[in-house]
Formats: sequence, C-alpha cells, structure tokens
Amino acid sequence: MLDWLNTHIAYWHWLVLGLLLVTAEIFVSGFVLFWFGLAALLMGVLLLVVDMPIAMQLLLWAAGSIAALLLWLKFIKPKWRDRTTAGMAAEALYGQVGMVIESNAGKSRGKLKFPAPILGEEEWLFICTDDIAVGERVKVGKISGNTLIVTAA
Repeated sequence: MLDWLNTHIAYWHWLVLGLLLVTAEIFVSGFVLFWFGLAALLMGVLLLVVDMPIAMQLLLWAAGSIAALLLWLKFIKPKWRDRTTAGMAAEALYGQVGMVIESNAGKSRGKLKFPAPILGEEEWLFICTDDIAVGERVKVGKISGNTLIVTAA
C-alpha cells in the first residue's frame, strides 16, 4: 500500500520539475508556481549533496514552497511599485488630474505628480500656457512626446 515510499527519486527529477514549474509561471498569473519551482530546484541541488527518502524530500519541498510563498506575499510583494495602469494606452492620461510639485513659472516646463502611477510613472513633466504654482491641481488635455500639456483644474 505504501510502496511508493520506497521509490527512489533522483536529483534530476527535482530539477526537471522545478524547471517545468518555473516555465509554467509564464502562462499562469499570480507568481505562485515560481516559488514551488524554486523549491523543487533547491531540492534537486540538496539531493546532490544529501541522500534522503522520498517522504522527507516531499516534506522539505512542501515546507520550502510554502515558506517561500509566504515570504513573497508578506515582505516582497507589498514593496513592489504599484503599476496597475502600466501598459495602458497613452489616452489613459487624458482628463487625469495631478498636483504640481515643481512650478513652471519662468520656465518652459514644470513637474506634476499623480496620486497613483499612470503608465508606470507617478511624476511627469508638463507644459502650460499659464504659470502654475506648486500645490495646484492641473488636468491633462494633450500629450506632446513625453510631456503633458495641462490646464488648471
């Protein structure tokens, strides 16, 4: 009944499993399979050094996978920059309201900041025909290259 516990799994089995799981992450969203694949790769490397029964291998792989996933969710993922609008078309900027953080008074351009990143950036250069003071809100009307053309909001 528990004959599979006597099965021998070589180090390269874990390496293949790890590579398959890491590769499968390309097709699945969530960045979860990567950690299971990484744990399998580490298990393969560990088996090169230490021989252990399959039950111990599976236990260590499961514990390593869950620990890596929890560390990712708790410490690493929250620090990643929020790019929820990254990859959107430039038209996503039209009508957005931002706050001026560097005035354009006496210069050709100023700098504004959006509350959340738009197209992967929080801060943008802007052009406005009027002088805009720091702290004022502006609304995006057009885009000229990488510079926004704004009006007072």
